[in-house]
Amino acid sequence: MTDPATTAHRAPAFLADAWRIARKDLLIEFRTRSAFLAATVFAVLAVAIFRFTWDPTAIPAMDLAPGVLWVIFTFSGLLGLNRSFSLELAERAYDGLLASQVARESIFVGKVLANFVFVSAIQALAIPAVALFFGLEIGGAWGVLIGIVLLAALGLSAVGTLFAAIAANTRLAELLLPMMTLPFFVPLVIPAAQASSVVLRGLPLSSAMEWFKLLLAFDLMFVSACIVVFPFTIEE
Repeated sequence: MTDPATTAHRAPAFLADAWRIARKDLLIEFRTRSAFLAATVFAVLAVAIFRFTWDPTAIPAMDLAPGVLWVIFTFSGLLGLNRSFSLELAERAYDGLLASQVARESIFVGKVLANFVFVSAIQALAIPAVALFFGLEIGGAWGVLIGIVLLAALGLSAVGTLFAAIAANTRLAELLLPMMTLPFFVPLVIPAAQASSVVLRGLPLSSAMEWFKLLLAFDLMFVSACIVVFPFTIEE
């Protein structure tokens, strides 16, 4: 039988290890800013291309903007997810991390937290850019829209981190990661895009509840499954 005192000490240690890993990844990105700048340039460039090829007489802004937002969200996030393990593999630091006493689940949660911050930061720039270029008046719907974005970012970060770990040891990681992750991104992006479309149109929030619940259900399912599966993906 598990000692309650031991169990009580495991949770703080688990979270502390995860936070240290997340903090390390975020510090590396903060110092280099390579992935963040690349994703930011991609996001702004994509918004500009969609804006200047858009015919307002053919497609209303409210119909096009949610799709643009989530295309940017999906592909700009991949730029950061690919770096989750590649930097550590270059100097064999990943081997040292696996040889340490840190739980495999803590490694995964720490990586997810770092990727979640990265993806959320990109979206924090993309949403105002889309609103500005397409003349959207979000008004008081900012809070709901941010909630949808954060839920989607959590799911995408969990799935992306898992497949980044799988692809990291291959020679074609940059090619394999999008191929593996995009099919699993679809169940997250579709309800998120539908819910954000309802919000941007100014429709009653009750109209978005079914999509919001579906997004939450996929989040819970994917995050739980990824935590369970991750330890098996990094065993040699």
